[in-house]
Amino acid sequence: MAALRRGPRNKGGRPPFDPVLMFKILVLQALYSLSDEATEFQIKDRLSFQRFLGVGLEGTVPDATTVWLFRERLVKAKAIDRLFARFDAALKDRGYLAMGGQIIDATVVPAPKQRNTQEEKTAIKEGRIPKGWKPAKARQKDRDARWSIKYTKAKVREGADPKSAKPVDLAIPMFGYKNHIGIDRTHGLIRTWDASAANAHDGARLPELISKENTASGVWADTAYRSKKNEAFLARGMFTSNIHQKRLPRRPLPKRIARANAKRSKVRAAVEHVFAGQKHRMGLVVRTIGIARARIKIGMANLVYNFQRLAWLEGRTAPA
Repeated sequence: MAALRRGPRNKGGRPPFDPVLMFKILVLQALYSLSDEATEFQIKDRLSFQRFLGVGLEGTVPDATTVWLFRERLVKAKAIDRLFARFDAALKDRGYLAMGGQIIDATVVPAPKQRNTQEEKTAIKEGRIPKGWKPAKARQKDRDARWSIKYTKAKVREGADPKSAKPVDLAIPMFGYKNHIGIDRTHGLIRTWDASAANAHDGARLPELISKENTASGVWADTAYRSKKNEAFLARGMFTSNIHQKRLPRRPLPKRIARANAKRSKVRAAVEHVFAGQKHRMGLVVRTIGIARARIKIGMANLVYNFQRLAWLEGRTAPA
């Protein structure tokens, strides 16, 4: 919080809101996928929000601009990594050590689509501001988010009529950012994370997501992370690779490898529960502009997920 402390109020004005109160508001935003304007309205309207924040019916509530300015201060202070590290230290103090190995994966976090011409897209990919854009327009355009394609493999149902139409594989275009995470197998808590544009390759982030503090050496991930470079990295770090093996081009996957991949999938599936919670319960979406602000939104979603997960773990072990 020292990074968020304001300077002396020589020019007067109202006292600043408590940073803890403002942080709690960001927690509510992440939990319920609220915009700044919707957050202001919901705090005034919902008693549960007021009790959580510790404000009364007639208390002063931060407006949408105040919430936005506080988040901007977090961006400039690059505070989200320190906040995440502090909570991870608190987890360890409560006995929730990273155990059982780690599971790595990534998912696309959608952002509002940008309506740009082909020339503007080319300039953005080259890292230039498109010709003719005034500063006001450039501030309203997200030049860091990217398009990506999510491929879904169609599965044939057991006992299906062989003469019936076969299901079709899908390629779904998606625009936004990517949330890369690593969870521990025992507790299902997010231990490492990173954010990038949606077109970033998952496998390139593996070294940044591997935690050396996990008490076990196993690493689980899908085929996107299988490469000679990553396998060599894991071997040097004395990690046990449980990454899915790829099928050779134009060849069926051998049965023994298919069985091994299926066994790995039973463990790796735990990370999909994290993404399901963030996308369905929390409605994770990036409404901000730029990778720095998107990193705060994604980092808060990961932090708040850990809050919820800790509450569930504590409730499971609490006496009846």
